[in-house]
Amino acid sequence: MHALLVEDDDRMAQALGTALSQRGHTVRRVGRAMDALRYIREAEFVLLDLGLPDLDGLELLRRLRTVCHAPLIVVTARCEERDIVQGLRAGADDYVVKPFRMNELMARIDTVRRRTGTPSVRAEGEEVAVRAGDVEIDVVGRAVTVAGTAVRLTRREFDVLAFLAARPEQVHSREEILYRIWGDAFLAASRSLDVHVAGIRAKTGRSDLVRTVHGFGYQLGSPQARGER
Repeated sequence: MHALLVEDDDRMAQALGTALSQRGHTVRRVGRAMDALRYIREAEFVLLDLGLPDLDGLELLRRLRTVCHAPLIVVTARCEERDIVQGLRAGADDYVVKPFRMNELMARIDTVRRRTGTPSVRAEGEEVAVRAGDVEIDVVGRAVTVAGTAVRLTRREFDVLAFLAARPEQVHSREEILYRIWGDAFLAASRSLDVHVAGIRAKTGRSDLVRTVHGFGYQLGSPQARGER
C-alpha cells in the first residue's frame, strides 16, 4: 500500500514513516498542504496532520475529498470535540489525537483499510434503490436524491444510510452498525456514528430519515417532505 503522510513535524514524520515501512507500506511524506494536493492522486491511504504551515488542515481535508476517496485518518494534537466533529464531517475515516500509541494507530489503519471498500449491503434479491418518503437511495450507484434533487453525502455517511436502507424494516443496534461500517463495535465513545447520522439528517433536510431508537440504535425512517408536515 502506498501511504501519503502529511506531517510537518520531522520527528513525528520519521516515527510514522518507520512504523509504516516496517509493515510493508511505501510512504511519501510531505510537510505542506500544497504538496499533499500535488501527490494525493497516487495515494492509497492518507495520514493527515491538521497543523500545517501553509493551510488549515480541515480546509485541506475538504479539498482532498473533492479529488480523492482514499482512506484517510486525521492524526493531530487538536483534541476539542468541535475539531473532532468537523474532521469527521469533512470526510475523515477516523480521528486520532496526539500523543497516541503507535500500535494502536497501526491497528486503526488496518481497520480503516478493511472497511473502506464498497460496503456489502446488498444481499441477493434486494432492491438496488430504496425509497423512504421522497428520498431515494441507490445502494449500488451510491447516490441519494431528495425530491428528485441529488444530495452529496460523505462516503461514510452514505455507508451508514445504505446499511439501514438495505434492511429498512429492522432496527439496528449501535454496536452492529459500528461493527459493520467501522469494523469496531466499541467505537461508540468516539461519537463517529452520531456525527454521521447528524450529517445525513442535515444534508438531506429530512430529520426523520434516520430514526433514533433511544437506548438501542437506529432504523431507516419514513420522512415527509417539509410541505407535507
